[in-house]
Amino acid sequence: MVSKEYPRIGETMLHARLENGLHIYVDQKPEFQKSYAFFAANYGGMDMKFRLDGVWQDTPAGVAHFLEHKMFDTEDGNALQDLAANGASPNAFTSSAMTGYYFESTEKFYENLKILLSFVSIPWFTRESVDKEQGIIGQEIRMVEDDPDNQVFYALMECLFDHHPIRVPIAGTRESISHITADTLYACHKAFYTPSNMVLTVAGNVDAKRVIETAREILPRESGGRIERDYGTEERGKAAAPGKQLRMAVSTPIFQLGCKADTAPAGEERLRRQLVSELACEALLGTSSPLYADLYRKGLINKNFGYGFKQYPGCALLAAGGESREPEAVRGAVLAEARRLAERGLEEAFFQRLKRSGYGARVRALNSFETICIEQAQAHFAGFEYLRFPELYADIGREHVEECLRRLAEPERWALAVVRPGGQA
Repeated sequence: MVSKEYPRIGETMLHARLENGLHIYVDQKPEFQKSYAFFAANYGGMDMKFRLDGVWQDTPAGVAHFLEHKMFDTEDGNALQDLAANGASPNAFTSSAMTGYYFESTEKFYENLKILLSFVSIPWFTRESVDKEQGIIGQEIRMVEDDPDNQVFYALMECLFDHHPIRVPIAGTRESISHITADTLYACHKAFYTPSNMVLTVAGNVDAKRVIETAREILPRESGGRIERDYGTEERGKAAAPGKQLRMAVSTPIFQLGCKADTAPAGEERLRRQLVSELACEALLGTSSPLYADLYRKGLINKNFGYGFKQYPGCALLAAGGESREPEAVRGAVLAEARRLAERGLEEAFFQRLKRSGYGARVRALNSFETICIEQAQAHFAGFEYLRFPELYADIGREHVEECLRRLAEPERWALAVVRPGGQA
């Protein structure tokens, strides 16, 4: 076990790598009563094509999400009920690139940790239970298909990317999940739910040595092989299409405006790119930016407006959206402001305010055990140290953000998806 200190933020992270390849990170906080554990697989909705035992597998959309639902079933009952009976608050989620299982508790932490590690590492599916789950997830998909916010987001993904699987809904479609069988789930569990493809992160009033001993006791000794994934050919630099419009039962148009960004390699460069791009987003779209004030004053956006920068293996994007009576006017104003900032640059005082604000937000997020654990897991899979952000912030200059803004100012990178009133109620 290695202890690493991060003096700028007063954090210490303990790290161990087990013989089976599992990495464990523990942030001990004895002054708190509660503890949080997060057990994650480097496997998400976009991991549909991969090589297993030398053979390429092309699985239906939605398997990762389906597998997350089914993993709580055990031969003896249901792990959710077992954790709840022990006073824990458990749950799970599937994103495009990761599946995570977690719980929070103030008592019986190590008992709950054993349950978590056991049910995630030991699959148990039957044909009957899979058939039943298809109906449950099918209803969930129907609800999502009626959600304009979800539909406009995936319309934007289709506009931005030519073929990357980020375009595909994480839950899949009713058609795609109909092809999922127990054998499909077992194959994907065998490929991705292996110690060398997973990470355990823990924060709270815990003993790191006992956490490690528990993982060593419960988890399989075999590490699992290296997984080769296929996300298709490299994406080109411009958006696949300029826009898309849908009709749904909404009272005001809902839009998502996006910019296709350059993909950063794994490692610390990905964290640096994230920090720089977040600052560029704030300079362009943030609540303290001139553009935001102008759009709000003209009634082109409201308090539902949101924005952010996301990176995944093989793709990256800036997205902003909300409600607007004139989405095309918002797009025009955003592109015009991006060009202005690219040409004139940022005022030093404005840049320093953005930098202090961004840094402060990340420091405040360390008050959340959930944030620490999830961010640490994501950072591990991306190949960098999550708690190194203070050092990277110190090295970010105004010129780095201005260079990012120049890339964002290229109009061929942008696309606009809109849901307009007119669908069936």
